[in-house]
Amino acid sequence: MAEKVPTREELLSRLTPEQFHCTQEKGTERAFTGRYYLHHEKGLYACVCCGQALFSSETKYESGSGWPSFWLPLAGDRIATHRDTTLGMIRTEITCARCGAHLGHVFEDGPAPSGLRYCVNSASLDFRQPGE
Repeated sequence: MAEKVPTREELLSRLTPEQFHCTQEKGTERAFTGRYYLHHEKGLYACVCCGQALFSSETKYESGSGWPSFWLPLAGDRIATHRDTTLGMIRTEITCARCGAHLGHVFEDGPAPSGLRYCVNSASLDFRQPGE
């Protein structure tokens, strides 16, 4: 997919309203509704905005949270973290390190070996099967 960071106008023209809201306005899709929540195919999950591969199906697991959850990104430099104090909580927001798209949040209640749960909006992701 594209190597360059897409402009706001490009994103408005090709993303659904929900994808734009989640990635650009730090929105959240309703729990248990995202297309990748119960997705079990083998492959890579990439940023819907810029195409950077972010997570592997090998680290996806059923957290019961209502969103796709991963215990590790493909590489630490593909995900950026930011302190999020909205909604009266202190959380760690995760974004695509290439384009800044909001992905979701990371929590310290995941499985071994990382102990982390990367809780991601399906609307922030594209899925690619091996070889795509």
